[in-house]
Amino acid sequence: MTDDHMEQSSGEDSDAYDSETEEYEEKSYEELKGGKYQIKLPNEAFTCPFCSNKKKHDYQYKDLLQHATMVGKSNSKKRSKKDKANHLALTKYLQKDISEASGPSQVNNKVDHLADHDDDEMFVWPWKGIVINLPIELTNGRYVGKSGSSLRNDLTARGFNPTRVIPLWNFHGHSGSAVVEFKKDMNGFNNAMSFEKFYEADHHGKKDWKANNDHKSGIYGWVARTDDYISNNIIGEHLRNIADLKTISDVMEEEKHKDIKLVSNLINVIEVKKRQAEDMESKYMETENTLRKLIAEKDMMHQSYNEEIKKIQMSAREHIQRIFNDHEKIKLRLQSEKKELELQCEELQKREAVNENERKKLAEDIEENAVRNSSLRIASLVQKKADESVMKLADDHKREKMKLHEKIIFLEKQLDAKQALELEIEHLKGDLNVMKHISDNDLEVLKKIDDIHNKLKEKEEELDDLENLNQTLVVQERTRNDELQEARKELIEGLNELPKAADIGVKRMGELENKPFLDAMKRHYNETEAEDKASELCKLWEEYLRDPNWHPFKIITLNGKSQQMIDEDDGKLKSLKRELGEEVYKAVTNTLREINEFNPSGSYVVTELWNFTQARKATMKEGVSCLLKMWDAKRPKRIT
Repeated sequence: MTDDHMEQSSGEDSDAYDSETEEYEEKSYEELKGGKYQIKLPNEAFTCPFCSNKKKHDYQYKDLLQHATMVGKSNSKKRSKKDKANHLALTKYLQKDISEASGPSQVNNKVDHLADHDDDEMFVWPWKGIVINLPIELTNGRYVGKSGSSLRNDLTARGFNPTRVIPLWNFHGHSGSAVVEFKKDMNGFNNAMSFEKFYEADHHGKKDWKANNDHKSGIYGWVARTDDYISNNIIGEHLRNIADLKTISDVMEEEKHKDIKLVSNLINVIEVKKRQAEDMESKYMETENTLRKLIAEKDMMHQSYNEEIKKIQMSAREHIQRIFNDHEKIKLRLQSEKKELELQCEELQKREAVNENERKKLAEDIEENAVRNSSLRIASLVQKKADESVMKLADDHKREKMKLHEKIIFLEKQLDAKQALELEIEHLKGDLNVMKHISDNDLEVLKKIDDIHNKLKEKEEELDDLENLNQTLVVQERTRNDELQEARKELIEGLNELPKAADIGVKRMGELENKPFLDAMKRHYNETEAEDKASELCKLWEEYLRDPNWHPFKIITLNGKSQQMIDEDDGKLKSLKRELGEEVYKAVTNTLREINEFNPSGSYVVTELWNFTQARKATMKEGVSCLLKMWDAKRPKRIT
């Protein structure tokens, strides 16, 4: 490339988008929007209204967009400013006004280029494209041009999706040519052929480059084939170093062979997994049957025990009731006798004045009555003590019954699965001892003893296996639980660093919200003073919440269970609700509940995986699903 040509290119670049071009572009864009030019054809194709003299009259949407972009940004002096501006306006119109209305069948039309080529046609493999006549300039005695990444970005913006662009250099510097690499699959082939047709549509293809025309302007491009591979220039030398020549049928056969091998490997993996699943299912069924038998036997024992306990409780209640009835009868009789003695005392006092003898007799009777009253008082005290003893006996019986019930529950937990086997083993041992004492010479008895020996041995082995299985399951459960807790912790840390989602996220449990305080203060102060007052009050109540000596909860019994509830009669909370309103009261009480539930001992803020939609702790499944949705949303979409 000569210096004159580079100067021309540089001059054209500086004038490519001046104010005059902008005016042309805006005018053409408004005319396109007004319907002055026909773009869409009846057969769902498109036409370029500014290239009516060309041979090609119908385009797909993607091809027309490439044509308009190529001409609008062309450096060729054959194109006038108005022509470039018209094509830039067409590009803008296609992107803004046609892409949404044309539908996916036109915009995302994916062309299969295999139908246009013979299966035996030779291409450079992996698929390579060639671009020629790249703009370069002489700097410090060497030619320099755009980098490969910049060229790749330009081609990607046009929808060709190259994987890499390699500029070719020689001892003079940048040669003005580059090799474009595409993916090795058929999508890469389609992108390469679209790349070639793009340049052919703008008359900058391979035939146009090799035409007998001394003046060449703009970039030329095509897909590398046999003649490029064997050429004695810098392009051919580069292609021979990094690629081979293959036909389309060879490439298709290799892809087919890879697919068959992949399917075969997947089938083998599926078979192995299927056999493993069948083995696990068989072991699971055996274990389930054994556990079902043990549970049935345990239920029978539990039912028998409950019936026995009911009988004991009923007998105890009847005995206590009889004691109460007897004491009530004695108490009534004593009260009746006391009333009779009082009446006799009154009668004796009336007869005191009759005579001396009667008075003496009355004194004796009074003394006797006093002794009897004293005896009655003593008997009444004894009765009261007896009543207290009976009540204490009932309380002691109730406590003993509770202790017995707790001990029975504890023993039930100790029995579990192995209890049935141990009982059966004891039963077999008992049968064995009975058989030994029946006869020492009876062959039939000896045979039964051997059978019982063998059965006893099998049951003991079954018991050992069951204990080993139980221990293994316990270890696995603990390991999985530890792994699950570690995974939940990592998930919380990961979500804490990501933007907050609408439904699943990380919530700081025990952190007091400032907004209700701010809303309450705005009702009494201006904006600035309200913020300061709200901040002070929020800090004050955070100190109250962290105070271990303040515990505004009360214990209530609901359905036989004790529960902690907020004490609404607490002085601080009542004052808060009265002075600052319901919303601030709710914020403080909600924070109190979170601290009491998630960290009652430390009283500091802890992070928790939270379902904001349902106001509860989120499960691991919900957290992972949320993380996958966020990842899918941020993952770049493939351009086809």
